[in-house]
Amino acid sequence: MAGAAAAVRRVMVVDDSRMQRRILSSQLARSGYEVLEAGSAEEALDLSAAAAPDLVISDWMMPGMTGIEFCQALRDRLQSGYTYFILLTSKTESAEIARGLEGGADDFLTKPVSGDELRARIAAGERILRMERELTEKNRLLSSTLEELQAIYDSVDRDLVEARKLQQSLVRERHRDFGNAEVSLLLRPSGHVGGDLVGFFPINARRVGLFSIDVSGHGITSALMTARLAGYLSGNSPEQNVALVLTEFGIYDARDPADLAAQLNRLVFRELQTENYFTLAYADVDLVTGRVVMVQAGHPYPAILRADGRVEYIGRGGLPIGLVEEAGYEPFEAQLLAGDRLFLMSDGITEAENQAGVQLGEDELARLMTLRSGVSGAAFLDALMQDLAGFAGAEFGDDISGVFFEFHGAKANRD
Repeated sequence: MAGAAAAVRRVMVVDDSRMQRRILSSQLARSGYEVLEAGSAEEALDLSAAAAPDLVISDWMMPGMTGIEFCQALRDRLQSGYTYFILLTSKTESAEIARGLEGGADDFLTKPVSGDELRARIAAGERILRMERELTEKNRLLSSTLEELQAIYDSVDRDLVEARKLQQSLVRERHRDFGNAEVSLLLRPSGHVGGDLVGFFPINARRVGLFSIDVSGHGITSALMTARLAGYLSGNSPEQNVALVLTEFGIYDARDPADLAAQLNRLVFRELQTENYFTLAYADVDLVTGRVVMVQAGHPYPAILRADGRVEYIGRGGLPIGLVEEAGYEPFEAQLLAGDRLFLMSDGITEAENQAGVQLGEDELARLMTLRSGVSGAAFLDALMQDLAGFAGAEFGDDISGVFFEFHGAKANRD
């Protein structure tokens, strides 16, 4: 028993009989316990205030406060830790024993107390206290760990709030009017930061490049990749824009869209060296004629909203960029007439799900675009987001992004 005394170190014996106290105290002291003696419950409470016992052996019937009353008072007074309470009694009726257990006692010893039974009862108390203290320590460690995790989460959350601001700053210009054409951008991450990127850049005085990108995955890694890609397609630094090439005349021209996709694919494998890949829809648009040369690399099919409200999906599919090193890409063309609109969107729109798990899909998107065909610019994108929220709910499981290009053209283009 001495080896198990790590759980129970201090035992208090409470009995109005001095002889009974001495017998029990002697047995306990020989087993290596620190023993406190009290002749009444009132005295025991005073001693407990100075040195809380691990285990109490108390007589049931005593002058003044009974053993059960003492047990209840001790439980109320000792707020931290647990004290194992054994009642000494000559009662053997089950109803009386039940009353003692309801009063807070953990166990009983019947007078006269035998040494073997005393050791067995204390051993049982030790097991209970050991488990209680192990649980308390684990709870303490858990609480401490949760506090540390909360502090880390709060710090990460603050960083992510700032990261969201930085990512949104990658798309500084959400709308531009080119005179005979306009472009509006939509970018709404599903979390703090996301893996979608949209933008445009001037190629020359009459052409503009439009792009919609969706990096695989979500969160910080995807957001970092979008930041890198934003540098590759920057309109502010044409010398760094991989879509542009410097001609022999000292002016910039654009790569063929298929060549751009192949170049980005090489960059992912040779420079970025990441497991992430991304889908792309890129359009080289002539602002005068409305001619569009495009490439689609795993991205949803671009949609043309014609002036009469019809929606046409165009494209050739293609492999995502960064998925297959030797992937090839094919360009395709489209012709915009005055009043036509081109919409490049991420799959967060077409694959948005309602509560039944049904995706929006191309047909329903076409219906919504036709429904909103009388609205232009950012108002069109806002209206589309309202419709999408009505379909899928306020929370979206994926990032939402889009490029909405409106071609006004000249009157000759309508003829």
